[in-house]
Amino acid sequence: MVSLRELGILREVRQTQDGRIEVVITPTYSGCPAMGQIEDDIRSTLSALGQTGTVVTQLSPAWTTDWMSDTAREKLRAYGIAPPRCSAEPATTTGSAVMRFAAHAAREVVPCPQCNSVNTTETSHFGSTACKAQYRCLDCMEPFDYFKPY
Repeated sequence: MVSLRELGILREVRQTQDGRIEVVITPTYSGCPAMGQIEDDIRSTLSALGQTGTVVTQLSPAWTTDWMSDTAREKLRAYGIAPPRCSAEPATTTGSAVMRFAAHAAREVVPCPQCNSVNTTETSHFGSTACKAQYRCLDCMEPFDYFKPY
């Protein structure tokens, strides 16, 4: 659905002096449970291409949703996952900006990827993975994941 390059996880592919391939990846967050599977898939792809290589996990600089391509954002939306906003985009919020109490806290407005309504609510801060939150659209009533910005 979305490639590692489109997500910004794939940082570099380089050839070492001895001819081996090094694939440099950065996890979406340090505890990402998908990283083991991603590494296995890269090794399997290299092997299928007749290449020997290693996977290097690079933690610095830390991954950010700004590394996602516009194509990745559109693919996520089409799949039913609300993509994160870029850090250059100000968060659209509702509620008071002066003082926030739990019952009246400002919240980020996340458009529904199904019907594009902004009448949505967060139902759980963690969705199918820790990098996503679970939302529900109050117009079409569909639940959806929101890829949280980092």
